Amino acid sequence: MSRQTTSVGSSCLDLWREKNDRLVRQAKVAQNSGLTLRRQQLAQDALEGLRGLLHSLQGLPAAVPVLPLELTVTCNFIILRASLAQGFTEDQAQDIQRSLERVLETQEQRGPRLEQGLRELWDSVLRASCLLPELLSALHRLVGLQAALWLSADRLGDLALLLETLNGSQSGASKDLLLLLKTWSPPAEELDAPLTLQDAQGLKDVLLTAFAYRQGLQELITGNPDKALSSLHEVASGLCPRPVLVQVYTALGSCHRKMGNPQRALLYLVAALKEGSAWGPPLLEASRLYQQLGDTTAELESLELLVEALNVPCSSKAPQFLIEVELLLPPPDLASPLHCGTQSQTKHILASRCSPCSPELLFPLLMPPLGCDSAFVLFSPPPSPPGPCMPEVFLEAAVALIQAGRAQDALTLCEELLSRTSSLLPKMSRLWEDARKGTKELPYCPLWVSATHLLQGQAWVQLGAQKVAISEFSRCLELLFQATPEEKEQGAAFNCEQGCKSDAALQQLRAAALISRGLEWVASGQDTKALQDFLLSVQMCPGNRDTYFHLLQTLKRLDRRDEATALWWRLEAQTKGSHEDALWSLPLYLESYLSWIRPSDRDAFLEEFRTSLPKSCDL
Repeated sequence: MSRQTTSVGSSCLDLWREKNDRLVRQAKVAQNSGLTLRRQQLAQDALEGLRGLLHSLQGLPAAVPVLPLELTVTCNFIILRASLAQGFTEDQAQDIQRSLERVLETQEQRGPRLEQGLRELWDSVLRASCLLPELLSALHRLVGLQAALWLSADRLGDLALLLETLNGSQSGASKDLLLLLKTWSPPAEELDAPLTLQDAQGLKDVLLTAFAYRQGLQELITGNPDKALSSLHEVASGLCPRPVLVQVYTALGSCHRKMGNPQRALLYLVAALKEGSAWGPPLLEASRLYQQLGDTTAELESLELLVEALNVPCSSKAPQFLIEVELLLPPPDLASPLHCGTQSQTKHILASRCSPCSPELLFPLLMPPLGCDSAFVLFSPPPSPPGPCMPEVFLEAAVALIQAGRAQDALTLCEELLSRTSSLLPKMSRLWEDARKGTKELPYCPLWVSATHLLQGQAWVQLGAQKVAISEFSRCLELLFQATPEEKEQGAAFNCEQGCKSDAALQQLRAAALISRGLEWVASGQDTKALQDFLLSVQMCPGNRDTYFHLLQTLKRLDRRDEATALWWRLEAQTKGSHEDALWSLPLYLESYLSWIRPSDRDAFLEEFRTSLPKSCDL
């Protein structure tokens, strides 16, 4: 009777194994199918078949003779499911946990152990594995999947402990995950073993490449290009898929650029462009390299090519029904040199790098997508760096138009921006309250509107309408001073992609408006009114030397020599102490505007004033 039962059990085991092998072959046929729908249907059918087979196996009490097949089916099921979903889920962790519990059941270790976490279960299973040599190959495959799941979830500490236990080194002496992965030595697969979609050695190779890539990229992002080189070379020398190799070569180029090796950087970027069709990252990195070298022509050519490359749909290959390197890589980091943004963002960079800034390149960025409300687009959060939010693109385009002598076009553009923003101004008190409570982001509308009035004023100056210009500058200042208490309470002025992020930026905007209005008072012969604006600008923005210069000129014209002399000494002290104002936090439109009102004859005037001082005051 016992012999008959054994025969029946062996017959069932053979049938289950045949079904596993058939489903694995079906998945491999689907993988090689050129027809997308047929490929997907075959793979989905294979997945459901593996699910049913696993359900049948786990419906019986755990038994050592069946466990090698059961663990193999579990691994095939997890691999196919993760590859179809292009990611891991909590379900896969539960599948692994269930398999570990089944192994322990055969050792009569039920009970409290089942309440342990995955890492504790692994410790127990790996300790018991020395008594179950027939499970060794299947357990190593399961280790590979657990490692992939933990790597994708960034649970590197748990992964290191698992590999230490697997390698028989529990002293904790080695925490180098790359070394632990290299030390891991999966056993060779037996020739008569059930078919698998991916063996333990294949999983190890993928893990090595993925971890080295992640480590190298993180070192590069955190500013350690020399350390990044070692990990990235490890990736390039391993079994690296071509799409990943393009990114690796680009990252190596970025490392060498930051380390001052432009020729080597260029070689890696050329190699990246030759390796695949994902030309965005290497072209953007090439533009950075040429900018660093001062080759503006080559920089602009790279950016133009990047705009074209981003317009071409990305033709990614169909994923293999395996755990691939790409599956274990982190989502794109906005701080990464491999993040090249959108076509609109690249056009903005290209426009800003042209000298002077090209309004024609900025105009297409102002058009909302078809079917989208323009106000919604305008006030939606900016997509990702590099690139400003939409109101700043309007302002930059207006600046470019004024710089090109097209004041009337600039006024039309400013009116369009005001029509989209001014309606929100009465709601500002409620928006500030929401921001204070943390329920919404900071409202920057008053600052954008005030900057728009500032540019309108400058456009009217260009058209010779002095009274209208003064009115626009006054409106700008009114809005800025209304926003002051809330801005200080929030501790920030702008928070746009390339916008201002400090009180200094708000001060510079106020100073620009006060200086602009003061210059118009000077032009109309009203020096007393100009003096008031220049005095206020010095108080508002004490770090801006231009405010002192305009004030000094006005004091001299009004023959207030003692005050002018005292102010000159203050300017001298600023020069010696290098108290130049920091413009690093200003958006592009404001940097351009400040350059317009910066007097070109400042140094000559200061030297002339110095020589006119009494001898006792002379240096």
